[in-house]
Amino acid sequence: MKAATGAQTTSITHHIRVDLPLHLRRLANIPADARDLILEVPAPVTIASCLDELEHRFPMLRGTIRDHITRQRRAFLRFFVCMEDWSHLPTETPLPKPILDGREPLIILGAIAGGY
Repeated sequence: MKAATGAQTTSITHHIRVDLPLHLRRLANIPADARDLILEVPAPVTIASCLDELEHRFPMLRGTIRDHITRQRRAFLRFFVCMEDWSHLPTETPLPKPILDGREPLIILGAIAGGY
């Protein structure tokens, strides 16, 4: 976390670890063997702000995690925060301290569906 102070403003940026599924790593040309992706996200940090930064840094991911227009999560992706499924919570919900201080990653997980 770093703080930048100006004459009238103070902004805090957090280094957020993000774990992406392999198919999105390939699309974004992120090495498959890389551990977590690190994003610099200004406070307040939410899933939505992390996705904003992710899509800014990797424009080829726009529309793959959430819809272009509605900004709703794609059906076969899930968001996990501190081992809990946050997929159905509002994406503007503030992320907890373990994510903010880098102890835990924000996990974007490809859901598995199917049968036989």
